[in-house]
Amino acid sequence: MIYLNTSYLIALVTVHSPVRTQLYHWMTSGEEFSASTVAWSEFLNGPVSVQEARDVSTILQGRLIPFGEPEAVKAAELFNRTGRKRQKQIDCFIAATAICARAPLATRNKKDFGPFVPLGLRLA
Repeated sequence: MIYLNTSYLIALVTVHSPVRTQLYHWMTSGEEFSASTVAWSEFLNGPVSVQEARDVSTILQGRLIPFGEPEAVKAAELFNRTGRKRQKQIDCFIAATAICARAPLATRNKKDFGPFVPLGLRLA
């Protein structure tokens, strides 16, 4: 199971995205995908058409990971241990959900998520 960040959800509907090849390789090798409800909300903020949202939802097959109490506790830990930067709060939510789900995170923003790796995040 690979956990997709918002940037990868967008790549699923972007024809010339450089990560489409990686996504295709994972799909053809039988990999399944999931995403946080936080990343899903960011994706739906768009711009994205209703059909594009349906297409990505089909690929995820309902595997949206909710942001609950364990994720909130982990996100607060990440936030506090990485400098308490407000602009990184959503990244903390997404990273925390991946950590709690024990799933590697696929993201185009490795620089943004790198500080979470020593704290338990695995990058795909």
